[in-house]
Formats: sequence, C-alpha cells, structure tokens
Amino acid sequence: MPFNLLPRPIPGLRRARRRKAGLLASAVAVCLVAAGAPAEPLGIGDRLYPTLGNPGYDVASYDLAFSYSGRNDKPLSAVTTIRARTTATLDRLNLDFAHGTVESVEVDGRPARFTGAGEDLVVTPDRPLPLGSWTRITVRHTSDPVAAKDQEGGWVRTTDGLAMANQADAAHLVFPCNDHPSDKAMFTFRITAPNGYTAVANGLPTGTTRGARTTTWAYRSAHPMATELAQVSIGRSTVVHREGPHGLPVRDVVPTADRKTLEPWLAKTPGQIAWLESKVGTYPFETYGVLMAQASTGFELETQTLSLFEKGIFTEPAYPKWYIESVMVHELSHQWFGDSVSPRTWSDVWLNEGHATWYEELYADEKADHPMEDRMKAAYGASDRWREAGGPPGRPKPPAPGQKIGIFRPNIYDGAALILYALRQEIGRPAFERLEKVWVQQNRDSSVGTADFIRLASAIGGRDLTGFFHDWLYGAKTPPMPGHPDWKPAAPAPAKGAGGPKGGA
Repeated sequence: MPFNLLPRPIPGLRRARRRKAGLLASAVAVCLVAAGAPAEPLGIGDRLYPTLGNPGYDVASYDLAFSYSGRNDKPLSAVTTIRARTTATLDRLNLDFAHGTVESVEVDGRPARFTGAGEDLVVTPDRPLPLGSWTRITVRHTSDPVAAKDQEGGWVRTTDGLAMANQADAAHLVFPCNDHPSDKAMFTFRITAPNGYTAVANGLPTGTTRGARTTTWAYRSAHPMATELAQVSIGRSTVVHREGPHGLPVRDVVPTADRKTLEPWLAKTPGQIAWLESKVGTYPFETYGVLMAQASTGFELETQTLSLFEKGIFTEPAYPKWYIESVMVHELSHQWFGDSVSPRTWSDVWLNEGHATWYEELYADEKADHPMEDRMKAAYGASDRWREAGGPPGRPKPPAPGQKIGIFRPNIYDGAALILYALRQEIGRPAFERLEKVWVQQNRDSSVGTADFIRLASAIGGRDLTGFFHDWLYGAKTPPMPGHPDWKPAAPAPAKGAGGPKGGA
C-alpha cells in the first residue's frame, strides 16, 4: 500500500477502517447455541492488532466459494472451508470473522456449536481436537459488501461489481479466517456470478463452468498467501493476457470499455518485472497482473499476483507519467517484499513498505531522472517529525481508535527506505545488493521479522550491525547519515502563536 506522495483529488478518499467489538454477535444468526463456558475473543498478541489471529492451530488451506447476485449492495452467499493442523489440544477454536451472518458450522463433517465474541467466531466441536491433528472447518455464511457503520475494508464496491482490499486487518470482514500474516496458507476460489460478469482471483484459473444464467470461475494459488492479500474481482471486465519474462503469464483485469485506453499502461508491466528481476532475482509467483478497478479507494494495494489499482490513477492527467510508473513498481515490488516474504508481526511492516518505496525511488532514479539521493535527503530532513508523529520505523505507534490502517504513515514508507539507504552507505553497494537478493531467495513463501533481516545483513555485511539497526529502527531521533555529515533534520515547526515562519521544510 503506497503512501500517497502527491495530492490525490479523488472524492470519497478512504476513511480508516473502523470496527466495533461485538459486531459479530449482532451479525450472526439469532439461533446461535452458546458454548458451555463464556466465549472470549482471542488473538496472538500482535502489538498493533492484538485481537488478530488465533492460537492453537495453523491453517494449511482455504477454500472460498462466493455467489454474487449481480447487486453489489446485497450480501453474497458463501462457504469457507479451512483445513488446519492443531498446535494444541482444543475444546473449541476461534476464527476471525466480523461482518456476515453465520448459518452453520461443521468440524470434520459434524455439526458444531458456534457463537460470537468481539470480532471472533467461536466454534465448539462435538469432541476435542487433539494436538497435532488435522481438522476441516466448514462455515456457511453471508459476506456483506456494504460496510457497517464506522467500518470499511474488505469488499470494495466498484461501479460494476466488487473487489477486495483486506490490508491490514479486514479479510475477516469478508470470510472467516486466521487473519494474520504469520499464518500463510494455500487458497482456492470459486466465484459464481450472472453471465456477463467476469470473476478473477489470486493465482491461476482452474476451470470455468457456464450455466444458463450463471458462470462459476475457479482459481487456485500455487504459493501460500496471507489473508490480507486475498483478491476477488467481479465486474464487467476483460482479462488481457500477455507474456512476461521467462514465459511468465501476465494477466490484467480492466473495465471492458476502457481496454484500449489503458493498454499503454498495461504494456509496461513485463518490462517492470524484468527490471526488478535484475535487482532482486526471479519473480516469485506463478502469474502477475494489475486489476484496474472503477472505485475511489485512496490507495493501491499489493494483493498477491493481482495488484489493485484505482482506474483513475491511469486516466487523471494531473499525475505525471513517471509518478504513475513508480507507483506500479511500488506494488510490483511488494510481490517480493511483503507477499512472498511476509511480516511475522505488523511491527515488521517497515520491511514491506521500506523496500517497496526503495525500488519505487530507484526506478524513478534510473528511468525518469528523479535522483534517489534528492528524495533521501528530503526524507532525512523530515524523519524526526515522522518519528515523533508515528513512532520510529521499527516500532510504529498503534493506530488511533477507529483508524485501524493508521499504521501506514510516512515513517514506514520514506522513513524506512531511508534506513535502507543508510544501510547501503554503511556496508557498501555490492554487499547491500547481495543482501537484497539473498533475503528474498532465502525467505520465499515465509513470514519473517526484523531480527531475521538484521542477522542476514550482519552476516553479509561482515560485522555485527545490531547497534546500527537499533538506532535507525527504534531511535526517537534520526541517526547521522553515513557519508553525508552535512544532512541535518529540518527544524520543527514553531508552536502555534509563536513568531517566525509557519511550518517546517
């Protein structure tokens, strides 16, 4: 998810996702059967999103089936099937789910009791699940594309259908899941929609079944994926196919009426993939493409193998060509940094956004004559202010109540890219470039954290960099920039009512 570097005069800019405790209890069917002991919402203790994720099991796969009526203001009927392995003996288990009506739950083919607790669906099977056992949970439910009061995220309503935007904490507004990037899983999608619509999801198509009135589209991922990266597009769309490097299938999803207008932008993707492969190695997934949605979201999003973009960014003449291309590269970079190599906790998000911003800036430097060093120097000047407002990049401040995507601040975009620049200055360009390649190769398809990056950087850099990273990641003030003793933080803005010029640099 890129930080918006330029003003974006789009009506209805995204309000932060807001969710209320107890939403599920009011959303699920009234015929719930309560468990014997009081159900409680659980979490895995993420510092920024403490109720996300659930202990006691590891999800191996999701099978998601959605039926769309043709009305994007009506709930979809859905079936979510989860295959998981228990990591503890469980009398009951929690799933994250907060915006739909639960109709039934089965565990290993047998009916199970269920109730709501906060934003969790609490399931009690008819017998305990032993440690180390495989289990299959099937939830029949609705999935509501209309946001509840003070709540956004999950489904995005487009002018002709739906798309998804689940980062960072909204997949469970769409389907029951273990909604944390530390628990990646394989995904299968089956989407049924009226004839005349096209449905596309992450991964590659596995078949299409056309009936008299509806068509069912099936897709499957070839690599594990975090729930926040799931994508389903339903609309009056055209899928445009082309070939990327090494025969990689590239497919883009665009409004049918705009295909010709958008083609010059679509044609850039294979070259951008080749450019990134020259920096960090082979593209990590089975396919790639962009989804150009007719919606006003206020952001673009790196959904795995099919990045979400507002169509308007490509048709608004106010945006410079170099800027649009750099945003495309930002989301593409995330396929390596954030998607293939996912954060173990949301405090590690600087690894996602710092790297995507780094390659966005490097692309603009090499392809559009916008020197990276100029932007880094400007970021250095603003870094102390960003740290004060949002926390240091390695320990961002929690989001404000009602602003759950509030962690996506400048400190984890340009502020984190600044750390990578300092690291390159510290260990030298050859070691840094080797680090980048080894990082994504060594950690492909996994969830890792900041400590892992520090260990690898120290090994490749040839010395212990713990102190260096501690200062840059966690310091209240920005450390001196190696090689640039003349770079200084900008002076803070004067307090309101004080004399002198207003505002900072």
